[in-house]
Amino acid sequence: MSSLKFFTSFLLLSVLSSASVSQSVLESKSFENSGLKNNLSTPDFLPYDEAYKLSVSVDEKYLTFNWDIEPGYYLYKSKINVFAEDPNTQINNLFFQKGEFKFDEFFEEDMEVFYTSSMLKASFDSTDNKIYVKLLSQGCADMGLCYPPQENWVSIDKTTNTAQIYNNRPDFFTNSDYRIEGSESSENISVIAALVGAFLGGLILNLMPCVFPVLSIKALSFAQNHKTNRDTRIHALIYTLGVVFSFLIIAALMLSLRAAGESIGWGFQLQSSQFLILLAYLFFFLGLSFLGIVEIGTKLMSLGQNSEANSSIQSSFLTGVLAVTIASPCTAPFMGPALGFAVYQSNAVALLIFVFLGIGMAFPFLLLVLSPNIRNILPKPGKWMDEFKQFLAFPMFFTVVWLLWVIGRQTNITVMSVVIVGLILISMSIWSKKILDRRHLNKNISIKNLAPISLLVLAIILPFWNQTEDQDALLWESFDQARLEDLRSQGNPIFVNITADWCITCLANEKVAFTEKFYSQIKKNNITYLKGDWTNQDAVLTKLLNKHRRNGVPLYLMYPKSGGDPEVLPQILLEGILLKAIDRAVY
Repeated sequence: MSSLKFFTSFLLLSVLSSASVSQSVLESKSFENSGLKNNLSTPDFLPYDEAYKLSVSVDEKYLTFNWDIEPGYYLYKSKINVFAEDPNTQINNLFFQKGEFKFDEFFEEDMEVFYTSSMLKASFDSTDNKIYVKLLSQGCADMGLCYPPQENWVSIDKTTNTAQIYNNRPDFFTNSDYRIEGSESSENISVIAALVGAFLGGLILNLMPCVFPVLSIKALSFAQNHKTNRDTRIHALIYTLGVVFSFLIIAALMLSLRAAGESIGWGFQLQSSQFLILLAYLFFFLGLSFLGIVEIGTKLMSLGQNSEANSSIQSSFLTGVLAVTIASPCTAPFMGPALGFAVYQSNAVALLIFVFLGIGMAFPFLLLVLSPNIRNILPKPGKWMDEFKQFLAFPMFFTVVWLLWVIGRQTNITVMSVVIVGLILISMSIWSKKILDRRHLNKNISIKNLAPISLLVLAIILPFWNQTEDQDALLWESFDQARLEDLRSQGNPIFVNITADWCITCLANEKVAFTEKFYSQIKKNNITYLKGDWTNQDAVLTKLLNKHRRNGVPLYLMYPKSGGDPEVLPQILLEGILLKAIDRAVY
């Protein structure tokens, strides 16, 4: 199962890479097919910056990009993206306004587009007062012109809340203070120095807390079970091949995505929350394997002491692949300058540097299994090996906690919670498999495995099914009593939702009743949506609850446009109940 998860994660990255490269080719083709080169000089079409007038603002939490779009022109939602151009700024979540779908002749599919205006809010973290970002966008005209992908560079001053937009990359964006780690010296180092740095960086990667447990168990089992020098040489070379192959795959993906215009570097796969979820599952599964709770992982990945499994050539290759996968979150000393140098070289030189990175990572293992003298000084096999293996499970679990934290930062607390539920489902799957095996239900193997497999599939599907954009955050305001009174005095219809993170009913209602149709009706009828958070003690919200004879959440109030007392809606909602309440409030 561990190998399956690994290949799934690599397949995911390959698909994402292929999609990105294909997208770039499609964009190029659509540019050529549209006849832009012939039409730009004619008065029929506006220059891009006139057709899509861009403005930028900033507050404590969000960068906001607004486009005023001329009639007859539109922007693609999927072509808008923003990247931090300095290491002290992190772009977290992107929030778009609702667009409309149209069949696009250039991309030959239904695309979500923006007419008249478009807004993107990007939440960010930064320790700097000046922020530097790169903004991508692409638009078309109804008359048959599709512009090529556009790049804007934006410098933002948080102290004055001002922004400067550039159509060409300014010189200060390439200042040494805002470059890839180690790149300030990378231009001055030679290829040989970069190769040595890559080798040393790969060597040090073995000491990382994620990689060390896997290699320790593998090395000890190899020293134990491979009796001949020929066996050890073959398996050591196959392991090295797995390591180098995996580094080459990562390098090829990275170089392809950079060539397609993506701003990425080492560890780019960790910017995908989907990859992080698979990685968290893999680490959790390895931890259970080290504890002896599950055996299938040890047979597939040859992490235990089963001599038959350890003799598998496939197992040695997969161990190399696994080692690189779990090393991907780490950056070791000497890696920075080497990889920074690789970025500015030809593809052949860059790939060679990654090969040396792989050789460096595989070298301690090669040294251990190929040198009889080193193998002879290893402690003799015994019970301590099993205890040592069990202890090494805990670095795996600590890594899972760290990955969960990163997933929460990249997405939201809901997705992180669903991933934890997925970990529990994996545990239930293993437990149910053991129970069914113990009962010797061998008459029908498919039925016996139905429950464990179903739980495992649910664990994998659930986090990805739940990863939706939190667009509703743009459609409500935080509850404020003064704001409520002001809106009521103006005769505006108002919807009030008092909720709490620990309220299961509240969360269920938001999934079931607060649908896209509900939000569109809110926007269409100019209803102000006020949301109060009672997760922590709040005297104002408690007073509001008491006023409407409620001693807990949820509380839903619909204030009519005509004024008067609000309608108190049921605590368990359906979409139809909300839509009817909206109709009563506005008519």
